[in-house]
Amino acid sequence: MGINFKNLFSSQKNKSTMGDYQNLDHIDGVAISTVSANLYSNSRDDLVIFYFRDGANHASAYTQSTIVSENIKWNKNQRNEKVYSLVVNTRNANAFTGVKGYQSMQKLAELISLKLTEKQKEDDNNPITILSEQILFGCTGTIGETFPYEKIKKNIPKLLDQIKYTQNKFIWTKAALGMMTTDTKPKLAMEECFIGSSKVKIYGIAKGSGMIQPNMATTLCYIFTDAKIPNDILKKLLLKNISNTFNAITCDSDTSTNDMVSIFATNKANNQKINSISDKKIFDFDKSLNQVLLNLAKRVVADGEGASKFITINVKNCHSEKDARTIGFSIANSPLVKTAIAGEDPNWGRIVMAIGKSGIEIDLTKLSIKFGEHKIVANGKLIEKYDESIVGDYMKNYAIEIEVELGIGKKSFTTYTMDFTKKYIEINADYRS
Repeated sequence: MGINFKNLFSSQKNKSTMGDYQNLDHIDGVAISTVSANLYSNSRDDLVIFYFRDGANHASAYTQSTIVSENIKWNKNQRNEKVYSLVVNTRNANAFTGVKGYQSMQKLAELISLKLTEKQKEDDNNPITILSEQILFGCTGTIGETFPYEKIKKNIPKLLDQIKYTQNKFIWTKAALGMMTTDTKPKLAMEECFIGSSKVKIYGIAKGSGMIQPNMATTLCYIFTDAKIPNDILKKLLLKNISNTFNAITCDSDTSTNDMVSIFATNKANNQKINSISDKKIFDFDKSLNQVLLNLAKRVVADGEGASKFITINVKNCHSEKDARTIGFSIANSPLVKTAIAGEDPNWGRIVMAIGKSGIEIDLTKLSIKFGEHKIVANGKLIEKYDESIVGDYMKNYAIEIEVELGIGKKSFTTYTMDFTKKYIEINADYRS
């Protein structure tokens, strides 16, 4: 698949910066390759490998769906401190494929580990033997179709032959493109920060456009850092920071069988030892990781299937964050709210409806609602000077912000979503056509 960078790096949305891409360059300890395994009917890239030549510490958060893909089962069964590769395919979810789907992961891991061990002997002065248990997988695509093991197996040698040990923006973009399904654009983000006096990088790529509502994790998201951080602290950092990022987004309220957010640390930065998640040396890293995850999560929402609006819902002054989250998702997942926003209709009554159906106890006399800077409801009543034409003009913006204030506590939560358009129906009606 050819890449038109002029179009790719320009925003497709009015007044949106979601089409802007940062200059991800080289990160020590990560090698990348992408190829077409002909999983689609065209020659687009659909198979990606990330190779950690000296191994990487790692942590993951997976879907909490009771039906999970076979690659997630494989990943959860591996207990190694370090991994040496992550392989991602698109077009096929390897979900509801049973024993054969799991065996495909096992056989591919054996092949990849063997080939990477050979590569170690070719490229390294002190080669090691890489085990099949040190290979992880990400799969995305259609549920219930036979996993294309033979096609992927056939292309593993080519994938490994084309591994690039030095990265640039083009290579990272190709990797992000190689994971896409109904996405219209790749999703990349980066931050640089310090652990003590050591400068470290945090790079991230993600895919996701539909079947998006988090439940511990959402879509496919992979974070890479050259920091030296042990697995247990990586896990705590990841779980902490997906709470208000990937666990704060929804496109259509559906949780995938394949959701996976992972972080890989190559230990190349040689920073001071981190002893706990509360270590002051890691404060900057913690903050920067959150920024990368939030950047990617917002990009997933902005690229939601058929989306024409990016919607931020701030629910404030609740008894608990859980209450604020529940109300936020009640609004964000309401088809009536989403279609009203798609139609640029300031139908604030649908916000009231969504708050009421959430089941959260409120004091109506303290309820306030705003669209952008425009106050609509105050103290549980429509304001006297409400002018729908002014709010209607606001609804023409690409970025819409809704604020709900309950006035009964100090806890808040922000949820991100998109609207529902006719295009959403067309994409999902024709998904397998």
